[in-house]
Amino acid sequence: MSRHHWKVIGVALALGATLPCPAAGEALAERASLRFTHPGAVLVFDLSGGSLADFHLTGSTLNPFSWGTPRPGDIRTHGFGHFLCLDRWGPASDSEAANGMPYHGEAPNVIWRLDAAPHEEGAAIRGRMSAVLPIAGLRVERRVEFSRSEAFAVVHETVSNENKLGRVYNCVQHPTLGPPFLATNTVVDCNGRRGFAQGGPMPNPEEPTSYWPRALNRDGESVDLRHLTGSPDPSVASFAIDEDYGWITAASPSSGLLVGYLWRTRDYPWVSVWRDVRDGRPAARGLEFGTTGLHQPFAVLVKKGPIFGRPVLQYLDAGQTTPRAYAVFLLRIPADFAGVESVSLREGRLLIRERGGAANRDLTLNPGLSLESF
Repeated sequence: MSRHHWKVIGVALALGATLPCPAAGEALAERASLRFTHPGAVLVFDLSGGSLADFHLTGSTLNPFSWGTPRPGDIRTHGFGHFLCLDRWGPASDSEAANGMPYHGEAPNVIWRLDAAPHEEGAAIRGRMSAVLPIAGLRVERRVEFSRSEAFAVVHETVSNENKLGRVYNCVQHPTLGPPFLATNTVVDCNGRRGFAQGGPMPNPEEPTSYWPRALNRDGESVDLRHLTGSPDPSVASFAIDEDYGWITAASPSSGLLVGYLWRTRDYPWVSVWRDVRDGRPAARGLEFGTTGLHQPFAVLVKKGPIFGRPVLQYLDAGQTTPRAYAVFLLRIPADFAGVESVSLREGRLLIRERGGAANRDLTLNPGLSLESF
């Protein structure tokens, strides 16, 4: 993709504002958003829950993050597409839930504030948004760098503890793909290694251990998680990352499109996949990555401790702030694309190596950004 001039359009400053967002559809156009655009791509973050709601190439309406998109007229605050699980991944305890703590935490269920509209700064178009989680006592600030010419963004998030005491927490990114991008021929690849299917009995839910891309279903059968064509069992499986950087991609050859993520393992040591089937067809695929690989309330995590030498919860002292970052990208792919062998980002150049394809092709983007910038 060649370098172009950029233009920012349609940034909503209030919940009642209307955005000209035809690619995202009528429903998203009714919701306040932080919207980035250049002649090659559009990236939209919803302010009613903070979700990455739409990411598509110019000239196409195909948005991989179509899962859970609100219906027209629905302006409720909730997570969809790619949302942030904070201060937890999964359920609250019964007592916490009775006090108002929602599943996956408050971040997808509060109004986010627009702190800085998209503007040119250095090598990118940049903007900021933030949210306060009143029950958890946390604050999250999100700073977005969107390439001026490529379908590539780096998202930096800092989580601050505004409580007078320290506390445990977790932070998990929850991208979820939906049809029509998600189809029977969509292929998921990642660099997770040792893993396990969620739902195993305590005290060792990680047994039996599997190795990506396989996990055991309830009948003890080994399932290839790269594909989803029938049963979604196991529905959730989690894998530890051994390399310095983690990555996960989903390639949809019938759509000619690939979406992917790259992050530092020190920020997010776990990658998890969620799979759902409706009426015999793929309905959702979660490409989740975060600070934990065990989908349980805090009391269970504290008792269990690390799995495969990786933490399953984090601690944030009073007044402490912790930064994390990830990159998200879109690329066009040929109809015979075989999947992804590796993803790397060096000196502002993204390289995706094809997995065992006859042509052994490399795909590249040149966004001029890195996970260390901003």
